[in-house]
Order: sequence, then structure tokens, then C-alpha cells
Amino acid sequence: MTPGGTGLGPAGTRVSLAGLTTLGLGGPAEVLELADQHDLPLLADKLTRVGVRPVSLGSGSNVLIADAGVQAPVLLIRTRGIEVESVGPDRVRLVVQAGHSLPDLVEFAVAEQLIGIETLAGVPGTVGAMPIQNVGAYGQETADTLTHVTAWDWHRRRLVRLSRAECALGHRTSRFKGSNRWTILEVGFELERSTLSAPIHYSEVASALGVELGRRLPVPEVVAAVLAIRAIKGMVLEPADCDGRSVGSVFLSTPVSGRQAEWLRGRGASPHTYPDGTTRVGASWLLRDAGYRLGQRLAPGVRVSTKQYTLVAEHGATASRFGAAAAAMQRHVAEVTGVALTFEPDLVGDDVTFADLLPHPRRPLR
Repeated sequence: MTPGGTGLGPAGTRVSLAGLTTLGLGGPAEVLELADQHDLPLLADKLTRVGVRPVSLGSGSNVLIADAGVQAPVLLIRTRGIEVESVGPDRVRLVVQAGHSLPDLVEFAVAEQLIGIETLAGVPGTVGAMPIQNVGAYGQETADTLTHVTAWDWHRRRLVRLSRAECALGHRTSRFKGSNRWTILEVGFELERSTLSAPIHYSEVASALGVELGRRLPVPEVVAAVLAIRAIKGMVLEPADCDGRSVGSVFLSTPVSGRQAEWLRGRGASPHTYPDGTTRVGASWLLRDAGYRLGQRLAPGVRVSTKQYTLVAEHGATASRFGAAAAAMQRHVAEVTGVALTFEPDLVGDDVTFADLLPHPRRPLR
């Protein structure tokens, strides 16, 4: 407990962040723990008085932290809980604490016969991260069911409630991406009550289930198919998996022009049109076309996964080496295909190699 009994972690504690991320990389920072969202205003007052804003960290599954660590305090979001409210005969509203596990939320929804997030099964992370990058997988994304976000606004120094429109959700992005203005505390969703899944819109899932696109099946069957697909790709975090130290997808599916899309189709790619209206090509196809191989070693402790075209860390890896390997991949893919890959994970801390990366477009603090 910090002085005054706020429920936060010990003041001044500086620990390695490596063990708090799925990559197992990153240097030290002063760490505070938030177990009750009602403690945040007191913490905010203390930090504001000394002129600092914290970096929020959930499960660390989509972040690359500098080897030198982070100068700002790191706030570990450890809140948990789900509030349930019926809003109609077949509609249910959930308000979920930001620190709640996303896999646990999906499991809860499936058990309660609530649909709309079932294809997010197996995605690591916390609920608070969902609106930040509009988490999505296999035809569903956070924007489909999100109703609002409750957050602490460090600029206005108060709690705010943002509607779905105000969150500015896009393809793996939002108003929150790349900004330390907000600490997300709660996320609201509205789900449909049904024993059948939402219509299946992702061809890989439909193929695995042996059905046509648009079909609806018992939710457990769809969840099982999604988990099986993720396991084949090494996208289910397993401690014993040699490809387990990863951040999932290192690069976003890249937006391309109409001319680029036609050229890429001629080379065998399959660009898709996304809900935001953009046409994008998968990073995996671009990396394979550029000559990268599964399991290929790129730097000491850094290699391509043996299961899919993403990067994983091994013994000897550092954040600098990981970032440098990713930047080299970006340059090579651009030279071969003319398409610029965008680095997806959040970059935290100062590292000269991070400057070489093409990160997700950052929004200015407001």
C-alpha cells in the first residue's frame, strides 16, 4: 500500500518490465499497481503535482519496451469485474473493468450465450486494450459491439465518458493509440443473446468449419475452430511453445491503392476491403513474397516464427535487436514490393533503433 492506503503498489518501486510483457523484453521503470479504479483520482492528483503522466500497461501483449526502460511511472492496470444489464429481450449490456482479461471476457460471453466477440477467442490482453487498437480477429472487431469508454483524462484532469464515435475507432487504431492522454478504466459493450454465432464473415473460419460464408453455427463450434486456427499459427500463448515470446502480429495489414492492389493480385496476393473502406494486403504475404522464411534468424535472439510470418524473441534478444530486425524487414519489403509495412505494437521508452521503425500513425496529444 502506498502512504494513505490508496490501494496502489509501493511508491518508488522500480522493477524490470521484461517479465510484464509477452516478449520478455524491456528495462526498468517505477511501477504502480491499480487494483481499484476509484483509487485513480488520488493517484492522478499526486502525479499531476509533480508534473508526470504514467504509461498504462495491461498484460503487455502488444508492446515493445526499450532496453533502457521508461522514465515515466508505469501504471499496471489490475482491475477486474463485469457488470451485466439486460436492455431488451435479446440484448445485454456489459461494463467491464479495464484490467479484466480479454480471454476471460470471451469465455464469460460464450457461457452466457452472448454473441458478438466470439471470434476474439484466444486473443491475449486486457479489455482496456480493446478500444486502443480496435482489437479484432476473424471477422469481428471491438467497434462492432463497443458502446462507450470511461477513462481518466490527464489533460482535463477528470473522468470522462467517450461514446463509440468519440473513440474514433479505425483499423487497429483509435483516438487513444499512441497517446498518454487517457487511462482507460471501463469499457462498455452491447451483445446479442443467442445460441448461434454471429454470421461467419471470415473465409478461413468458414473453411475450417466446412460451411459457406454468412452461416451461423453453435457458438462453441465457432470458438473451437478459431482457437484451432490460432494454435496452428502459434497465436495462442503457451509457455512451452518455442514461438511463444511474441506480440502476435508485428505488422499491420497494409493499405494499398487500387493500382497497387491490381499489381499485387497479379503476383498472387489477395487484397481485401475492410470495414473502414480501405483495401489492404496481409503483411504475411508481403514478407513471404520478399523472401523471408519461417524460422529464419534475423539477429541474435530474434527470428521469424516457425508457424507464421511474425517475429519472436529467444535467449539473447533485446528490444534494440528486435526493433532493428523489424525495421530491416520494413526496408526490404518496401524495396521488393513497393509497400510500406507499419509496425503495430506500441513503442514505449527511448531507443535509437525505434526511430528507424515505421510505427502506427500517432495522434497528437490533445
